[in-house]
Amino acid sequence: MALSRLLIEHFRNLTAVDLELDHGFNFLVGANGSGKTSLLEAIFYLGHGRSFKSAVTNRIISYEQPHFLLHGRIQEQQHQWSVGLQKLRQGNTIVKINGEDGNKIADLAHLLPMQIITPEGLTLLNGGPSYRRAFLDWGLFHHQSGFHTAWSNLHRLLKQRNAALFQTSNYQALKIWDMELVKLAHQVSQWRENYAEALRPEIEKTCAQFLPELEIQVSFHQGWEKEADYGDILMRNFERDKAIGYTLSGPQKADFRFKANGLPVEDVLSRGQLKLLMCALRLAQGEHLMAQKNRHCIFLIDDFASELDETKRGLLAERLQSSGSQVFVSAITHEQLTQMQPKKHRTFCVNNGNIMPV
Repeated sequence: MALSRLLIEHFRNLTAVDLELDHGFNFLVGANGSGKTSLLEAIFYLGHGRSFKSAVTNRIISYEQPHFLLHGRIQEQQHQWSVGLQKLRQGNTIVKINGEDGNKIADLAHLLPMQIITPEGLTLLNGGPSYRRAFLDWGLFHHQSGFHTAWSNLHRLLKQRNAALFQTSNYQALKIWDMELVKLAHQVSQWRENYAEALRPEIEKTCAQFLPELEIQVSFHQGWEKEADYGDILMRNFERDKAIGYTLSGPQKADFRFKANGLPVEDVLSRGQLKLLMCALRLAQGEHLMAQKNRHCIFLIDDFASELDETKRGLLAERLQSSGSQVFVSAITHEQLTQMQPKKHRTFCVNNGNIMPV
């Protein structure tokens, strides 16, 4: 899976962009503020329907423009797709695949699995559980065909239940909803646990290569007591949930935790070590997708040299090259990319929103 061509209009500070891309490595070189991260953000937006930097659409659309437009050509072996996404200033999103309207963001996400590594991505390790749930759910979205529907229905039911907590004084009024909620909660949690267990060997193997001085342990927590019946918990905690105004226990509280030598990683690892661990997790997940589904994901790496010494940059470069995936890497200077020079690559110079092939 690779983007062979990318067109961008009215996205942040980028001038009109029309790039022919390499199916292997694509290097973006330019000073801070030149537009490198904006280009990675546009690619991410095309695959996710959202930004990894801002949730406010009007900050992304170029000044005095009514919308931004992204278009890409995707190639996978003998198959090819044309995809487009237009975001209007009013908030509307239009998605087209092979020229046809009526598609959803999930359809784009299925075609363009992506992993992103940024200096801000350490929230996967030192942020709240929602970041780690998103990590697991990304994998399940691409591995388990029924997951997205079950996940969407689960969130809808939880939202309805939380609203109903303000309006009812008797648990019996919630029980019929809770019966369906319990079924979905167990299904989603079982999928998450199975996926976490399947991913564990990949994570441990990659961590042993990136952080040999540490023993990394991973564990999945479903969001309520392991052996307890979730339906009983919902009934027993009705008064507490009503008092606080939301459902306290459940799959919406699940976590995927990481420890180093028995201690939480955010307490004992340096920023450089945390970045290595984050890289290891993203690589392990992408390679697991390739091994299980024969699908390459696209890797987006912003500020490649940040907080990694020369040896670790070389190690990351080696793993990325061996993955066979398409990779986009930003750096301030060409010298920062000396450890990452595959035979087949393209380099683009980025300057004040202008992107030119070298």
